[in-house]
Amino acid sequence: MVTFFNGATAREVLVGVDDQARRLAYSVVKGPLGATHHNASAQVFAAGDNATRFVWITDVLPDQLGAAVAELMTRGIAVIKQTLEAQALDQRADMGQ
Repeated sequence: MVTFFNGATAREVLVGVDDQARRLAYSVVKGPLGATHHNASAQVFAAGDNATRFVWITDVLPDQLGAAVAELMTRGIAVIKQTLEAQALDQRADMGQ
């Protein structure tokens, strides 16, 4: 179960995990938007000197839900970024940097 910023919940099912590719795929099987199809994947790639790139792809039907899902993903990625940056700062502080 996933709870969104507005209190809405969705049931997600893990479709697969590929540790070597650093990728996972999931599907929303019950959510507040009433999508007839929702499949997504998230993957982390090396992006140069001590950097990474996070790629999150979502397919949703009907097409009219695209804007609402995009807004949820935009808010979600902002929280992910904030969380990772805070953890990085904490780790640097623990190492005395």
